[in-house]
Amino acid sequence: MNIHCIDSQSALSICREDVERLVSSFLSWKSIQTDEVTIHFVSKDEISELHLNFFQDPTPTDCISFPIDPPGETGDGPSVLGEVFVCPEVALEYAKANSTCPYRETTLYIIHGLLHLIGFDDISESDAKKMRAEEHSAMVFLEKNKEVLHA
Repeated sequence: MNIHCIDSQSALSICREDVERLVSSFLSWKSIQTDEVTIHFVSKDEISELHLNFFQDPTPTDCISFPIDPPGETGDGPSVLGEVFVCPEVALEYAKANSTCPYRETTLYIIHGLLHLIGFDDISESDAKKMRAEEHSAMVFLEKNKEVLHA
């Protein structure tokens, strides 16, 4: 599996190898098979522009996901799960305001985005509850295996 990690921001130092390990571990844990997935780390300006262009909302957000090939569907070529855009600057601000770790928060944003790629949604209250429960389970799994991002 090819896990692409593209870091175009400077707010938080990101270790590409740690991201690749985290994503691989999470997808294995969820029994998701794919040939490719991309995680982008972007600035508040970049995430705000994406948010405006695709969701008509100019405000910064934590992450945005773009699913490509649904899990389990086989086609002629390689399976591309999709792309997740994460804003570590939003994680830093949240962590500072809530006395938490920005790396743990960034990890949560990655997981949230990956859950969107594999079919979870959080628009309705019941779907949001399912997603929060899945995020919690994923974070427990990643923390147990020491795969949460860190400085």
